[in-house]
Amino acid sequence: MIIAGITGGIGSGKTTVARVWEKLGARVMYADDIAKQLMVSEESVRTQLKKVFGDGVYLPDGSLNKPYLAEEAFQKGRVEELNSIVHPAVYRYGERLIEQEKARGTALFVKEAALLLKNGRPDGFDFIVVCEADEALRISRVTGRDGSKPAEVKERMAKQQSRDVFRKHADIVIANNGTLRELEEKAEATFRLMTGEQ
Repeated sequence: MIIAGITGGIGSGKTTVARVWEKLGARVMYADDIAKQLMVSEESVRTQLKKVFGDGVYLPDGSLNKPYLAEEAFQKGRVEELNSIVHPAVYRYGERLIEQEKARGTALFVKEAALLLKNGRPDGFDFIVVCEADEALRISRVTGRDGSKPAEVKERMAKQQSRDVFRKHADIVIANNGTLRELEEKAEATFRLMTGEQ
């Protein structure tokens, strides 16, 4: 089984590329989605979050109190504390999933994660794919997608890794400054390259 990671800054198109690969038969793990899921479903994560951020992290029905957690973690500069609880759980989940997919005979497993290269190149990946796009394009994509203000997007971008860091660890760089169709074609070509399909 080929194991690939895909990453890139906000608005770079990494999720779009991962979805193309999914359609072509890859098993994709979206780290952000898994993190949100584990914060609700995994008891050890719930316990740690309550201990660190207080009982207000969860609503009476047991669901995540997102505005509260966002304020505690992002507005108060405690993102690292949040990551230190959630990321190990996501990593463990990913390791279990890789074993399951290997047993199933999956040809390509992909981990899509914004913070894939946070501590350098992770072990166990055959390919690291990085999506990148010009800053102005990325800002317009994100503001169009979720209604953020340009200043908010720039702030989020400033907290992410630089293009140089992404490129340093990349085996393949997908430039996404064109149309959606052009990106899909690049994604398809990259899939063929990784899997050896013609």
